[in-house]
Amino acid sequence: MEAFIYDAVRTPRGRGKPDGSLHEITPIQLATQALEAIRDRNSIDTADVDDVILGCVAPVGEQGTDIARLAVLNAGFAETTAGVQINRFCASGLEATNMAIAKVMTGEADFVIGGGVESMSRVPMGADGGAWASDPSVAFSTYFAPQGIGADVIATKFGISRDDCDAYAVESQKRAATAWSEGRFARSILPVKDVIGEVVLDHDEHMRPDTTMQSLGALKPSFVGIGEEMPGFDTIALLRYPELEKINHVHHAGNSSGIVDGAAAVLVGSKAMGEKYGLKTRARMRAMGSIGSEPLIMLTGPEGIAEKLLKKAGMSKADIDLWELNEAFASVVLRYMQAMDLDHSQINVNGGAIAMGHPLGATGAMVLGTAIDELERSGKGTALINLCVGAGMGTGIIIERM
Repeated sequence: MEAFIYDAVRTPRGRGKPDGSLHEITPIQLATQALEAIRDRNSIDTADVDDVILGCVAPVGEQGTDIARLAVLNAGFAETTAGVQINRFCASGLEATNMAIAKVMTGEADFVIGGGVESMSRVPMGADGGAWASDPSVAFSTYFAPQGIGADVIATKFGISRDDCDAYAVESQKRAATAWSEGRFARSILPVKDVIGEVVLDHDEHMRPDTTMQSLGALKPSFVGIGEEMPGFDTIALLRYPELEKINHVHHAGNSSGIVDGAAAVLVGSKAMGEKYGLKTRARMRAMGSIGSEPLIMLTGPEGIAEKLLKKAGMSKADIDLWELNEAFASVVLRYMQAMDLDHSQINVNGGAIAMGHPLGATGAMVLGTAIDELERSGKGTALINLCVGAGMGTGIIIERM
């Protein structure tokens, strides 16, 4: 059975700090408003929605228990609509949508909403803890180091300079600003409202369109301290990659993804369900999946999953019109462009998380929605969307515009 993507919405990304515009909005409210938008935009009876799958990377505190099921109930969906929270780190939102597609394709469900939510200003990154960093036996066997160290190892290993990363970041800011000024996100953006119904945010507020090479050049590298001083993660990285003489620390706040709040939702359904509601089919899946990759460098999974998906779909690189890769760090995308032999004009044409931010559990669904909008705007046919993932993984999907 085929599964079709009928709609995709996202909130704007709010700065993930106490003075950010979405800080007053709880995670459950962010998720609730995304679900309400899917229901209302498509005039669907939620009794027909079998399941809601939401990514959330720090499922503790206000984001704890099963936020997907609670958002279903809070949004006034039918009690028969199930809900589940999943965590594949940064790819959680895309993984949730891939799972939604799989449920429809197997006939388990007719309508499923995938997506994600993360309020990084209210539930800090890493609040959920875990054995990866805290259990010495696990950390030792996996050569544990924070993601920023992995990003700097990528830059060192593959000859990517600080100037390369900064130039990429400047372009991301420019592209995001252009996309907003031209209304390219207008179809998908859901203005977030407070408890009295007033709009608190209707645009991505992390962007800095006036960013220049000079302004980025004034920023100090973020990971020198934890790399070169105690606990000395550079030493661990060099044990894993002894061919490197030293780690070049090139990443800072300006060429890395921003900490933000946000939520997203994607409506997936069968052909019969789309016909029942007279919905326009926007896209279908050609291939999807996830892989594991080396865990210290951590962020090179995208090239592996891209190659796997192209093979599964019986496609070549030339068959892909649009490429989207989450901008976790500038070196991640620059290495991906090296490995896949891509020109910058082909990838992240509307900017990415360096400019707009990375609400961990929601980003994958946001990037997927951005790709669908861009395919429709540009009249192009296919897109390959993927994300690097913590602990060394890659998750992706190839979609075809209908």
